[in-house]
This record gives sequence, structure tokens and C-alpha cells, in this order.
Amino acid sequence: MHSAGTRALTVSEIIDQRPLSRFQISTITLCGLVLLLDGFDTQCIGFLAPSISETLAIPLKKFGPVFSAGLIGLMIAAMAMGPVADRWGRKWPVVLSALTFAIFALLTARAVSLEQLIIFRFLTGLGLGGAMPNVVALTSEYSPKRLQAVFVGMLFCGMPLGALVGGLASSVMIPLWGWRSVFYLGGILPLAIAIILVKALPESVRFLSERGKNARAISRIMRAIAPEISVAELNLSAPVAARAQREGLPVRRLFTEERAAGTILLWIPFFMNLLILYFIVNWLPGLLRQSGLAVSAGVIAVSLFSLGGIAGALTEGRVMNSCGAYATLMAQFVISAVLIGSLAFLTRSFAIMMTVTFALGLAVQGAQAGLNALAANFYPTTVRSTGVGWALGVGRVGSIVGPAIGGMLLTTGWTPQRIFLVGMAPALCASIAILASSRLRGEASAFRAELDAGRA
Repeated sequence: MHSAGTRALTVSEIIDQRPLSRFQISTITLCGLVLLLDGFDTQCIGFLAPSISETLAIPLKKFGPVFSAGLIGLMIAAMAMGPVADRWGRKWPVVLSALTFAIFALLTARAVSLEQLIIFRFLTGLGLGGAMPNVVALTSEYSPKRLQAVFVGMLFCGMPLGALVGGLASSVMIPLWGWRSVFYLGGILPLAIAIILVKALPESVRFLSERGKNARAISRIMRAIAPEISVAELNLSAPVAARAQREGLPVRRLFTEERAAGTILLWIPFFMNLLILYFIVNWLPGLLRQSGLAVSAGVIAVSLFSLGGIAGALTEGRVMNSCGAYATLMAQFVISAVLIGSLAFLTRSFAIMMTVTFALGLAVQGAQAGLNALAANFYPTTVRSTGVGWALGVGRVGSIVGPAIGGMLLTTGWTPQRIFLVGMAPALCASIAILASSRLRGEASAFRAELDAGRA
């Protein structure tokens, strides 16, 4: 128990100051598993499209709406579930989301027409999109501030790792049991994890503390995190709760308290980077096939892109801590532009092409992990799920536009070489937005310093 002259510690202070506990590690691991299955279900459609096309006699060029339908669902759910989680908590939106994408992945396995594929992919996307902003918020809120970028970055290994597992599973399962078996696997696994989450996933203790809710639950969670600290040493007050409730919808707060310009400049690279990422995942196999490479080359290329993404996500947080978040992201977007442009000239060389796609995964998916860490750090607890969810939602617009543009350009007769060269533009736009955001942040910091000096 603290002495009379000792200030009681808040939940955030305890989490930020002490070493990680097993409880925190297990919570973050569960979040990572959700994103792994999210990545599997989100990106497996790119691997399966050629097989589905042949089995159901649907031309590959008509798969643009199938790709986009799932991403529209992702966008809607990310934007809707973020504010829900900032009102009522993170845990149950994650559980509901996992259950949703499990059920509709299983139904996708029974699809027999283009229309059914579009409907089931849209409904699967609703589940996938609802999970992501909330596992980002949970991971950020159970991580010490000094490790938030590292753990959010590592969390996003789940997406490319899930895509990699999807590619490997597809290469083994399609010849043996057909494309439907991959969707069955993609439904059974999240169904199992949803059951585990009901019991094992805690609510965000920072959220409970900020909202002034459930002191008993806060005490129970904090005993698991820091058993050496007694309940009497905890400051369970919620100084921001009443104000957050008075200010109404969490979405509006993304544009108040000097966050408006920062929010817009954050949305631009989210949009551009997910446009690039989903264009590559969905269309790279087809473009390589049209360039004269074997079908297997496309699957290998996307698998290497995902493997590069795993390496990028694993290292992103540490690189950002060492080199600075904005400098790291600017460099990654410039490198991405160069690598995308180089694909126009390398489609005949299998070895070099595979090396470039690995490096592109390192840059593009590393940057995505960095952007998520940046968003989680930019917004306070009371609007963190909303901020991350809306940034991801805007990014999902890019992920819809990317595959749609790919289908449109192929339909109008563009060559793969021309498409790759035009593909440099989104990465360059993202780098400019990050540069502007960096300068804006510097000006805001200087302005706050002047205000503090004036008050002194």
C-alpha cells in the first residue's frame, strides 16, 4: 500500500513503467492470431481466383467485383466498429468479427456463381474489417508506450504470414481437394479462435480506466499484469470519461483538438499503400502470366511478397524507433515506387523478379505496419479504435480502387509493363503526404512549446 505522501499510479503509468507480463504477452499473441487468420481469409481469394475461374467457367477479368466486394465489407466494418469499440469496448467486436468471417468463409466454399461469390466475399469482409482496428487498439493499449510501435508492427506480421500460409495451403490443397477446401480451412480456424477469445481475451484495461467503468474488472486485470501492486495503489479515476461522453460521436473528435490536418495526412498514405498492396496481391499472378511466366510463378511471387511483408513487419517498429517514424516511412514509399517501376522491365527474369517482389513486400507491408503504429500512437485511448478504424477504412477504399483499376486497365488492353510504370504514382503520393505530416508535426510541437513557455 502506498504511503500518505505517495501519489497513486494510474493504469497507464503502471503498464508503461514495468516489464511485460505473461498476461500482456498472451493478449497480444491472441490479437496476432486473429490478424493471421484475417490475412489468410482476406488474401486467399487472389490465390484461388484462377482455379475458381476454371471450375465455375467465370473469366478471370470478371473477378474485379469479387475482389472489391470483400474490401467494401472491410471498409464499412472498420469505420463502423471503431466507434462502437470506443463506446462499448474492444473485446466483443473482435469476437463477433472473428465469428462473422468464419461463417461466411465457410459459405464461400459453397458458392456456385459469380453473384454468390460477390455476396459472400462482402459479408466475409464485414467480419474481417471489424477485427483489425480493435486488435490494433488492444495491442497498443496492452503495450508499454516504449514498445507500442514494435508490437503493433509485429502484430501486422499476422497479415502477410496469413497470406503466406494461404499461398502454401492453396498450392497443396487445390491439386488434392480443389479450391473449396481452402475456404473450409479459412472458416474452421477462425471459428475455433472465436471460441477461445470468448474466454481468454480481456477487455482493454486502459479503455475501462479511461471510461471509468468496472473497477472490479480493472483490479482483476491489473493483478494479472502487476501482482506486486495492491488495489489501494491504483488510481482508478477517469478524468476524461465525462468529457469524452459530452463530446458526442468519437468520429468528430478525429477533427478536433488540432487533429484535423494530421488525420487527413494520415489517410492519404493509408489509401495509397493499401491500393498498392491489394493491387499486387490480386493482380500480380495474372500480370506475370500475361508476361509469359508460368501460373506457379505468380503464386510464388505473391508468397515471396508476403514473406517480405513478414520481415518488414517484424523489423518496422525497431527501425522506426531508431530512425524516426516519418523518415522510415518516407524511405519505404520511395523504395516502393522504384521497385514497382522496375517490374516493368524484369518480367522475363524469374530470379530477379522474385527478388524484387520480396523486397517490395518488405517495403510495402513494412510501411503498412508502420502506418498502423503511427495511427495508434497519434490518437488517444478514447478515440483510438475510431482513429485506426477510419484510417483503415479510408485505406480500404484504396484497396477497392487498386483491384478495380487493375481490371479496368487489363480490359482496355494495357500491357503489364505500362501498368507497373503507372503503379509508381501512389507510392510517390504517399511519400509526399508523409513529408507534409512530418513538417506539420514539427510545427505543432514548436507551437505547443511556445504556449508552454508563455504560460511559464
